[in-house]
Formats: sequence, C-alpha cells, structure tokens
Amino acid sequence: MLCYGGESMSIKVGVVGATGYTGSELVKILSQHPEVEVVSLITQNYAGIPFWEVYPHLYQYNQMVCEKLDLPVLLDAADVIFIALPHGHAMPIALEAARQGKKVIDLGADFRLNDYTVYEQWYKVEHTAKELLGEAVYGLPELNRERIKGAKLVANPGCYPTSALLALAPLLSRKLIDSGSIIIDSKSGVSGAGRGLSLGIHFCEVNENFKAYNVGIHRHTPEIEQELGKLAGDTVTVSFTPHLLPITRGILSTIYARLITPVEEDEVLEYYRQYYQEEKFVRVLPGGLLPQTKWTAGTNHCDLGVTIDPRTGRVVVVSAIDNVVKGASGQAVQNMNIICGLPEDTALTGPGLFP
Repeated sequence: MLCYGGESMSIKVGVVGATGYTGSELVKILSQHPEVEVVSLITQNYAGIPFWEVYPHLYQYNQMVCEKLDLPVLLDAADVIFIALPHGHAMPIALEAARQGKKVIDLGADFRLNDYTVYEQWYKVEHTAKELLGEAVYGLPELNRERIKGAKLVANPGCYPTSALLALAPLLSRKLIDSGSIIIDSKSGVSGAGRGLSLGIHFCEVNENFKAYNVGIHRHTPEIEQELGKLAGDTVTVSFTPHLLPITRGILSTIYARLITPVEEDEVLEYYRQYYQEEKFVRVLPGGLLPQTKWTAGTNHCDLGVTIDPRTGRVVVVSAIDNVVKGASGQAVQNMNIICGLPEDTALTGPGLFP
C-alpha cells in the first residue's frame, strides 16, 4: 500500500473528535473497513468511556474506550489521522503530524482555502499553520484524484460545496454556462449543525419548519467560489443560500445558471454521463428523474439530475448527497483509500436506506 511503501499491513488510524456526528460516522465506516485498525478515538467530553456507550448502535462493532488527546501518543500509534473538529482546532495537530510524516485528513475548514487571509476573514480565526496550505490538497476525489494520491494533508470538502461542485463541474469544464449567473439554493438536514446543543436545532424549533440562514455570509461560499474558479479558469462569484430542513440527513441543492448557447437536455445529460462515467459514487439520473435526499441517505453517492428551461435559457441541476457520508465521513474514507492505494470504494459500497 502507498501508506507503507508497498508493504501489506493494516492501516493504523486515529480519529480526533470521534464523538461528534461526523466522527461517529467515521468510526462506523472504519470499524468495518477490512484494511484498517482503529488505534485511537479522541474526545474531549467522553474520555474513559467506551465508545459504544456514547453511540449504542455500534455496540459489538467497536469496543474501544475514548481518550483525551495526547498528541505524542496519538502520532506514535497512528499512521493516518482523521480530524473531525470545529474550525481552528486542526492546525496544531496537522503541524506536528507533518513534522513526523503522518497522513492527515481534516474534515474541518482549516485547510480548504488556499489564501489564509480569506480564511481569517470568513472564519474570524487566525491561521497558525500557513506553511501547510501549499501542500494541502482539496479532497474532492472526482476532481482532484491524482493530487490526492500523493497527498500528506487532505482538506476534506464541506458538505454544501460537495453537492454544488459535483453538480457544476461538467458545465464549467465545457464552458456551457455564464459563470457569473450561478445561483445555488441548498437545503440541509439538521445533523449538519453537529451534536452540540443550540436553540436553533431543538426539535420544537425545527419540526414543521423550514428556514434560510446565513444568507450571503455562509462560510462555505468562498470555498465554493475558489473551486469553481479553478474549473472555470477565472474568478467566479455565486449566490449561495443554505436552508435548514426538518430532516436528520441529506442535502438537496438546486442550482441555476444561464446557458451561453442553446443546448438540448439530452445533449447536456450526455456530457454529464461522459464526465462521470468512471466515477463509482456519482450517479447521473435519466432524463425526467430528479434526485431526492432519501435516495442517497446512508451512502457515499451523489445523485445528479439535469433539466433545461428553454423559456428562461437556464440549465437547472439538482444534486443530492448524505451530508454526513459523501458530505463528510464517507468522502474522508474515500480519500484515505486513494492515499493508501486501496480500491476507492472499500467499506463504502451498497445502496442506502429506504424508506
């Protein structure tokens, strides 16, 4: 395997932030990964407690006891470290891991933006690991696979950006749309807000309710624009509005853009099929069929549906993912598989749950 200079042995993995929603999904996937040995589960609030007591659905799947972070011990034990912490907390871990030649996959935002000044502007936190930004690879496999293969530090994409970038990549790569006309209307399940307590995600606040939030100021905006700009070869500015749905899992993004020249729907669908024909986790749906969050729940899939509105001259793309899997932990494991020279879909196959 790539991680071990060609030797065949278990990949020793540590998870920092193991008891959040993305952390627990990581533990679930990794506990069933045939090539992985989970050696450390780090958590601030549950040290000394068996992991299954925090997440009883994993009883008998993981018997490990949660630990507090002891960075030297973690780095000695693990070869690949997943960091599932809020922004601002991955930097010191990544710095020391880099010094010791360990692989890091950060599920937070600390290494997604190429320009630290943009990060500091949007996240209101000083970036203390600027020297790592040049080697950090944006971990969207369908777009950056070759760079991920040799990466030591992978910045796992945000959930909203994953749904938007996969939806728009074929259009921008063929220069079919006006890059200044893009509107991204996204809706997320409540698990995207994390496990911490907050009034806005209490049951009575969310149930039978639907709301927009952080309009024009959501922190995923510069990430989306940065990566779309790379696809377009130019600066891209988007209108991005996130919404909170009264569901647990899932993101549905409906994306609008003005076509530069008229094109038939069948032709655009064929572009999408060609673009993603080798991709295991992107499903381009037949014409007339648009994605639903239920269809991707519990999977690492991104489902895409495309239609043309000839009256307005716009293309409409609908994208559905599970925000906890393809939008976070599943994609992180997909990145690890690539780094370590494993089949990309190891521990990530199978359809989702329905109903």
